[in-house]
Amino acid sequence: MSTEQPRPTAGTEFSSTDPVDQVIHYHIQTKHHFNRYARSTGFLDWANQPDPFRRFAGAELLPLPLLKPEEEPVSPAYEAIYQPDAVASQPVSLQTLSRFFEFALALSAWKKGGETEWALRSNPSSGNLHPTEGYVVLPQIAGLDIRPGLYHYAPKEHGLERRAAFPAETLARLLAPFPPGALLFGLSSVHWREAWKYGERAFRYCNHDVGHALGSARVAAATLGWNLALLDGADQNTVAMLLGTHRVEDFAGVEPEHPDCLCVLWPRAHVQCETAQAKRVDAEIPLVLDAALVKELSQAPWYGKANKLSGEHGVHWDAIDQVADASWKVSRERYAVSDSVALAPGASRAMNDAGPPAGQIIRQRRSAVAFDGRTGISSATFFRILQRVMPRADRPQLERPMPWDLWPHAPAIHLMIFVHRVEGLTPGLYVLVRDLATLPLLQQSLNPELVWTQPPGCPGELQLFWLLEGDARRAAAQVSCHQDIAADSAFSLGMLAEFEGRLRQAGSWFYPRLFWEAGLLGQVLYLEAEAAGIRGTGIGCFFDDPVHEMLGVQGLSFQSLYHFTVGGPVEDRRMMTLPAYHHLSR
Repeated sequence: MSTEQPRPTAGTEFSSTDPVDQVIHYHIQTKHHFNRYARSTGFLDWANQPDPFRRFAGAELLPLPLLKPEEEPVSPAYEAIYQPDAVASQPVSLQTLSRFFEFALALSAWKKGGETEWALRSNPSSGNLHPTEGYVVLPQIAGLDIRPGLYHYAPKEHGLERRAAFPAETLARLLAPFPPGALLFGLSSVHWREAWKYGERAFRYCNHDVGHALGSARVAAATLGWNLALLDGADQNTVAMLLGTHRVEDFAGVEPEHPDCLCVLWPRAHVQCETAQAKRVDAEIPLVLDAALVKELSQAPWYGKANKLSGEHGVHWDAIDQVADASWKVSRERYAVSDSVALAPGASRAMNDAGPPAGQIIRQRRSAVAFDGRTGISSATFFRILQRVMPRADRPQLERPMPWDLWPHAPAIHLMIFVHRVEGLTPGLYVLVRDLATLPLLQQSLNPELVWTQPPGCPGELQLFWLLEGDARRAAAQVSCHQDIAADSAFSLGMLAEFEGRLRQAGSWFYPRLFWEAGLLGQVLYLEAEAAGIRGTGIGCFFDDPVHEMLGVQGLSFQSLYHFTVGGPVEDRRMMTLPAYHHLSR
């Protein structure tokens, strides 16, 4: 369909049957504006606040061991997880599964204020509402005394609920194309958990959180020397069948789960060879599943019925159902990646490099609620943070820096950065181009009067450009729904996505992927801020079009999908912090 057709606007009748037009219509309809916000109830119905913990009544719960930080497997240094082959690969065991879920989706602490307690988790979430549910498909694995099948992760109990008894032989056939020891990791979303607070815009936030969870899972895997790759060649019906979200009888009368994605997770293979010369053996890994085998597995016995999360729902947001349907992935692509198995004489491992352990950084990650308006950072720290978000799209997927080796698509997100307090950099507006091939399109799409100058001391691999000089604090706060956290930080940013062109090229199913990539970026920024001794927080509330007008963006070539801010946090001393699993006896 021609991109020259009239664009739908909020509040107008819309009848296009083109799924791409439909997701674009949703995106426009759910923008915040200076004179009005996207539609929501405008108040919080506290009596019907959703339960943040899904359980399946009747499903057997397998508790995972609660490991102390010093217990095996010991977490490697934070810097080591970014170094290829630096972390020794651990076998799949009850202990390593426990550590994986602890770092990926578990509780990280409880906060208590007065009589109220609420949990924090390893994976961040919009409004701490946690719409994301995690699953794992376990085959028969030597040394792992768990029956094959599908398991739902219960974070409050730190355990696995057995949802389906998949036959070991059929499951082995499904996993045969993947490396030895592979298992599957899946994510779904309960849209209601976000819609309760944010109304129609909730679909955006749920997909941010999918990206956060993908990032936290990839980092968790890296601490164990495991790889993780997104199986984005699979169609969504296959994802639904494997995760059981299609089973109406298991979700009757309760909030449904939207099947988001599946990943393959496997221990990185390092085989010692007899010669002194290192070798590499390449193997192709498909990023798709055999749909017929998944359908066969779905006929296995299932267990458990989902709990109801809210007594009443009040308003039902049809726009969320419509965009979920319009962006449903019906296609199957033959994506594949080449995996290199290292054959080397006694390769060394960096389990105890200098610096804090990765587990410490993961456990202490928090979303800042306020910044002090004073703390700055050095340009070296700023550049180092930006280097972590560079996907190195010029490399084969599994040779890209972690966590970008999980992502099978060319980068679509670029950063518009408000620099406030970075030593050695002039305050003002900058842009980081994450894929050099997109630089001409960005320059063509933005205001032609902008200055494209690389700042002094900027590393050569960073395509960072200074656009406008001046104090950007007030502008940053204004476009971020007047939130001071965007101005009181060292820097804040908006994530600009290549938008309509990408959707027309790939299809409507790519709309959620844009938010996944933004959430994945946010997770990297969260951890990098902690590692730098400061703190970050995501900002989902911003005035969409005023952001675009600031840069002179015309039409829908680029759209801002997520904002983020990093600085010196102000701690609320009124709140008490409790251990993550103080409610469970060891």
